[in-house]
Amino acid sequence: MDRDRILLTPGPLTTTLRTKLAMLKDWGSWDGDFIAVTAKVRAGLLDVVHGQDSHVVVPLQGSGTFSVEAAVATVVPREGHVLILDNGAYCKRAARLTQLMGRRATVLEFPEESPVSPQALEARLEADTSITHVILIHCETGTGVLNPLPEVAAVCEKRGKGLIVDAMSSFGALPIDCRSSRIDALIAASGKCLEGVPGMGFVLLRKAVLEQCAGNSQSLAMDLFDQYQYMEKTGQWRFTPPTHVLVALAEAMEQYREEGGQPARLARYVDNYQTLIAGMKALGLKPFLAPEVQAPIIVTFHAPQHPAYDFKRFYQAAKDRGFLLYPGKLTQVETFRVGCIGAIGRMEMQQAVNAVAEVLAEMGIAS
Repeated sequence: MDRDRILLTPGPLTTTLRTKLAMLKDWGSWDGDFIAVTAKVRAGLLDVVHGQDSHVVVPLQGSGTFSVEAAVATVVPREGHVLILDNGAYCKRAARLTQLMGRRATVLEFPEESPVSPQALEARLEADTSITHVILIHCETGTGVLNPLPEVAAVCEKRGKGLIVDAMSSFGALPIDCRSSRIDALIAASGKCLEGVPGMGFVLLRKAVLEQCAGNSQSLAMDLFDQYQYMEKTGQWRFTPPTHVLVALAEAMEQYREEGGQPARLARYVDNYQTLIAGMKALGLKPFLAPEVQAPIIVTFHAPQHPAYDFKRFYQAAKDRGFLLYPGKLTQVETFRVGCIGAIGRMEMQQAVNAVAEVLAEMGIAS
């Protein structure tokens, strides 16, 4: 194959050559040039969600889940009580890590095919006043469902509850406005809709709650308050930073601005999504979610109801044609997922649909 495979996954993603080339230079973590890159990236992340006046950015080594865990441990006091709004696999992961951090956790469950309900949230907060914080997954990547962030934020603000938002699969693509939605911690990562490479998460912490975060975390390496304090004093990371990941993100964010920022990134992803849906429907493949609750980030499809279908064979045949798909995350029905994000456009999405058509024909599965 004369090109890299296209990653139709929710991260890692297909990246541009410019982003890849940014990683060819070595950087000293204490050097002034690298400190300047860190500062530029932190400022740029605030710009994405209009958080310049209300929030600070704390980057953290590791995958996005590292930052979710760090945010919970830093923002929620040890005697806090967290309510997790659960409509998918990543919500369940948030609940588990909250418990592992030693915080009291309560789960409010919703169907996987439906957004969480702000009305149900308000009723639960009214019924249980011991709840101090709420966790929302903005785009639940297990299915691709979009959850109502502004409405949930309004309920939390009205009830005086802290809000922690996992925006891993939405940050940079779906609109988030920290001027109108009060969010205590907004979490995302380098290898998602900003189209960098994986290896670094970041948390936007609301300035108004910063001082309350001191001493909450039981971890040295994942204490975001300590990381923030050290960065403010020195400009440096406390421990060895992912230098190549950070400079790749800086380059990816430069391309993000050149493209037109969040509105342009969303428009391209929506076009990818529409190309994918139209093509797959023509092959007889049905999306799991109703279109009105589907985010244009990753789409879950029902697996073909055919005795010849086998996901491993389906995956390998698509891979042989240059496309990496993603397994399903549901427990009750067999599915597979196709991502619409990354440095790809309509042409790559149509090629992916064509590849799936060839694979189904090869497996003897009629449209």
